[in-house]
Amino acid sequence: MAGAVAIALTMPVRLGLDLRGGTQIVLETKSTKTTEADREATDRTVEVLRGRIDALGVAEPTIVRSGDNRIVVELPGVQDPKQAADVLGRTAQLTVHSVLGAAESTEKDPGSESGAEGERVLPDEDGQPLRLKTASLTGEDVKGADARFDQQGGAGWLVTVDFKDAGGDRWAKVTGEAACHPAGDPQRRVAIVLDNKIISSPQVDPSVTCGAGIAGGSTQITGSFDAAEARELALLVKGGALPVPVETIEQRTIGATLGDEAISAGAWAAVIGTALTALFIIVVYRLMGALATLALLCYGLISYAALAAVGATLTLPGLAGFVLAIGMAVDANVLVFERAREEQASRTRPSTRSSLTAGFRSAFSAIADSNITTLIAAALLFFLASGPVKGFGVTLGIGVLASMVSALVITRVLAEFAASRPAVFRRPHITGISTTGPVRDALLRRDPFLMRRPRRWLAASALVMVAAGAGILVRGLDFGIEFTGGRLIEYSTATQVDADRARDALADAGFPRAVVQSSGDGDLSVRTEELTDAEAEKVTETVGGLGGETEKVRDELIGPSLGEELRRDALIALGLALGAQLLYLAVRFRLLFGTAAVGALAHDVVILVGVFAWLGKPIDGVFLAALLTVIGYSVNDSVVLFDRIRELLAGKDRRTPFARLTNRAILQTLPRTVNTGMGAVLILASLALLAEDSLTDFALALLIGVGVGTYSSVFTASPLAIEMYDRGDGSRRSRRKGRTAEKTVPASRAERQEVS
Repeated sequence: MAGAVAIALTMPVRLGLDLRGGTQIVLETKSTKTTEADREATDRTVEVLRGRIDALGVAEPTIVRSGDNRIVVELPGVQDPKQAADVLGRTAQLTVHSVLGAAESTEKDPGSESGAEGERVLPDEDGQPLRLKTASLTGEDVKGADARFDQQGGAGWLVTVDFKDAGGDRWAKVTGEAACHPAGDPQRRVAIVLDNKIISSPQVDPSVTCGAGIAGGSTQITGSFDAAEARELALLVKGGALPVPVETIEQRTIGATLGDEAISAGAWAAVIGTALTALFIIVVYRLMGALATLALLCYGLISYAALAAVGATLTLPGLAGFVLAIGMAVDANVLVFERAREEQASRTRPSTRSSLTAGFRSAFSAIADSNITTLIAAALLFFLASGPVKGFGVTLGIGVLASMVSALVITRVLAEFAASRPAVFRRPHITGISTTGPVRDALLRRDPFLMRRPRRWLAASALVMVAAGAGILVRGLDFGIEFTGGRLIEYSTATQVDADRARDALADAGFPRAVVQSSGDGDLSVRTEELTDAEAEKVTETVGGLGGETEKVRDELIGPSLGEELRRDALIALGLALGAQLLYLAVRFRLLFGTAAVGALAHDVVILVGVFAWLGKPIDGVFLAALLTVIGYSVNDSVVLFDRIRELLAGKDRRTPFARLTNRAILQTLPRTVNTGMGAVLILASLALLAEDSLTDFALALLIGVGVGTYSSVFTASPLAIEMYDRGDGSRRSRRKGRTAEKTVPASRAERQEVS
């Protein structure tokens, strides 16, 4: 916690374009002799730039193609816009050369003097001219690069470079030739050139033998780098060469995409929702609930510090997701407290501390399995996806790890410390775990057999899924600007126009999704979906009515910020994540449980997307974040239920029919399901009612997802598991019992009655 406080106080989180604005850089691609700067080349350049800017996926930039050969880059919270423009504009043409020796001056052309083609003279890092051979390797031979700090060797910051197969062989040949020269000879050096400039010309290490070179397909570049220089070099080398050169033609500051009122409403909704969730937990679990609330505040601080440490950019949907994660982190605490209540009720003379210890021990497997499945998805999203989907993997992983620390360490320390106080023993009712609770008591009293006819629940789920999915076919999906692109119109007005006024006026004129930003000195930019000429003229008239004489500075079609490559990578990563979760659940539980959980997950996704299709809501980047959150929530719910079924199967209930045993598990875990869901619903309802703009759609998507996910874990995953069990394990077990009975039927009537 001390470490988290130190990071939070010294490393502020960067605010996103929607909250604070940032810097806008307009780049223009240039044709070369071999490549034309057309739309296709510009789109490829966009993807390379995204890799340079957003290595972890948490920078939240906006990068779109404008027209055929322009790229608009918007960067939140950039401290040095000029440096950013320089890094973006560098073509990163990496080459590796053998050194022929020192030269007298860089003004002469030694290639023409010696008659050797391709030779060149460039100054090294200290300004000493070096004669270089033709390039032996290029950036195409590089597989990846990373900046690291060498703590053991004392080399400080260095850059590790990994080569592709052929590149590794070429690197070994170059370094093997250089190693044949004595130490101190310029020819023992290897020049690494980036954009026609020697960035490093290290001597080959004395341990490398002549002719052998540095094998293994990797190497380290050292050169007295500081942290920033090492990271920048690694980013440029790893990001690859731009398909075509780019030139910075414009650079300006831009305002926030959301108005002050929307930001204020979102902040208030987050505060109120969090307070209501804390109050709910305290009312239900009393002292333990208060301690869990304190642990959740610690969780929030740890998560914030981790986001600051990785350089994350905080947007308003990101802030809402962060607050929602606090509500979902309640889940682990609720699991522990409910198991502690069971232990308290099952013992003759229980102590609060022993019940808590048993509760933590019993709940550990469910907490671990549910969080590991989520971590698997987060890891695959990080390694295989790109852009905001990769960033979601980072923040999801941070949230999961922080919630486990919160529940299994902080809550446990606080709870066991409180339980050891004498005052708690004198008043056991204040602990919140002395009774099983009214919901559990009512369920156990009535003992409803919910899974008597599982096929009816499956039919109901299928009917709802078909009805929702029909919206995708009937209404279609309304993809937002991030997926489809649109139109960018920029105005210069006679008088300063407030972006909030323009945003409200355009919404009244029929353009509620228009993204309005102040731009430069008195300019106003409007980004919308595709418009007809008549609609574009209406936008111009609306803006002109606010600022007097209005001049249209720019009017161009823009490409999607979530390009085809990003969407493809996201779908591949998501598919592999679901497959990995299925495999993990099959190993930890049974294949039928994993299949049932993934089936319920598919049910949730189809319903959520279908409902948004029927409502005509946009499918945009905010919806994508909500969908990924729902996927994690749904799997967690199913895993907790299946963990209880596994426990009952391993206990004294082996002869109980599987449907009845599943029903018992549902009744035992239903209080946890209700209490966890309430924690999330209170926050989401506050966001949906009080927030504005896209945050309302975000909260609506999550409300639908939480409701459907809670339903499906009980009434879709469970009946599906029962049906598969009856057709698989259950039917095989019945056949084995039948064969045994046939072989061992005794002669006496009494024994026959016992067998039957």
